[in-house]
Amino acid sequence: QVQVVESGGGLVQPGGSLRLSCAASGSGFSINTMAWYRQVPGKARILVASINSGGGTTYADSVKGRFSISRDNAKNTVYLQMNSLKPEDTAVYSCRVVTTTAFDSWGRGTQVTVSS
Repeated sequence: QVQVVESGGGLVQPGGSLRLSCAASGSGFSINTMAWYRQVPGKARILVASINSGGGTTYADSVKGRFSISRDNAKNTVYLQMNSLKPEDTAVYSCRVVTTTAFDSWGRGTQVTVSS
């Protein structure tokens, strides 16, 4: 079983920055893809960014040029650096970890609020 825990959310002013972290723990697994999703009340969860085992990345159009995803394979950790934050980035951000055996795990999420 893989446990996933996010951290780093909070309140930030428009134009500010935050860095989210997501750590996966457990035993006997290797990670393929790590990804960040976000969801606001009443709307579907959407993919923000993902990174595969080879370092290939994808981003939602709404965050391209502002957000950057990276990972530390030795620590089974993925990061989301969020710059130039906008009020519309306010959401619960959740981390998804997919292992090489296609086992899918999610964290509980961390709230990001962008407001003056």
